[in-house]
Amino acid sequence: MKATWFMLTMIGKDKPGMVAAISGALADHGVTLGETSMLRLGGNFTVMMMVSGAEDEQSLRNSLAPILESQGMSLHVDPIEGGLHKHVIPNVHVTVSGADRPGIVSQVTAVLAELGLNILDLESDVAGTEDKPIYIMQITAVSTLDIESIESALSAVRESGVSVSVSAIETYIG
Repeated sequence: MKATWFMLTMIGKDKPGMVAAISGALADHGVTLGETSMLRLGGNFTVMMMVSGAEDEQSLRNSLAPILESQGMSLHVDPIEGGLHKHVIPNVHVTVSGADRPGIVSQVTAVLAELGLNILDLESDVAGTEDKPIYIMQITAVSTLDIESIESALSAVRESGVSVSVSAIETYIG
C-alpha cells in the first residue's frame, strides 16, 4: 500500500522548544517525518515538513491542535506525493547583493529560469540599516550550462547596480 503524504507548513513567533513540541506530537501519533525545512524569518519560526502515517488530514490536524495552540502557531496542510530519495545535487551557486529595492529576486530568477536553471534552494536576508538596506540572496541550482554562460546572461542584472557572482559547486560522492 502506498503511503499517504502531507506537506505541513507551520508559522509562529520564534521561541525555544517549537521543534521538540511539534515533532513530539507527531511521533506520539505514529506520524513519521520525511524531508523538512525549518528556519527563522523576521522573528517568526517557519516549519515545512513532509509527514506520513496519519489516517487523513483531519486526524493530522487533531493530533497537532494542542501543540499549535500552546505554541501560538498556524498550520496549513496539503496532500502531496512522497517523492523521497530523489535528491538533485546542485552544481551552481549564485550570490546576489545590492541596495534593497523591489524586483531583485524577480530580475535574477527570470534570467535563471530563461537559462533553464532549476533552483533548489534560495535564501535571502536584508542587512544594512533601515535607511540603507542591503538585499542579500544565495541560490543553489542545477544547470547544464557552463559558469561563463550563466555569468554572461546575468550582465543586465549587474548593469542595474546589483552585484552577482556565479560559481561551480564541486560535489564528491563516493
